Amino acid sequence: MSQPEITQRDLRNRSKEIMDAVEHGRSFTVTRDGHRIGELIPLRRRRRFVTRADFAAMSRNAPLVDAGQFRADLDAVADSEPSSPYDSVRSPRSGCWTPTS
Repeated sequence: MSQPEITQRDLRNRSKEIMDAVEHGRSFTVTRDGHRIGELIPLRRRRRFVTRADFAAMSRNAPLVDAGQFRADLDAVADSEPSSPYDSVRSPRSGCWTPTS
């Protein structure tokens, strides 16, 4: 099923009606001078909570995690030195940031 086409003028003149339809799941292709220029599509609504059954179903297909390797990966990241803008100081004379090392 293709999306209904609406002109730019229709969008301007009937914006409340059209946006209400988009909010309720309808999509539209917008045209100007007979040329397709865009689409109005509803945003996917995010669920805040996942049911226990949905979580269990998703978890069945999740890859296994090697706890030892996971810990080693975390240790490697924690032991590395991050580069940070806070590793520099502001020069009182110029007001510019300069590296501390």
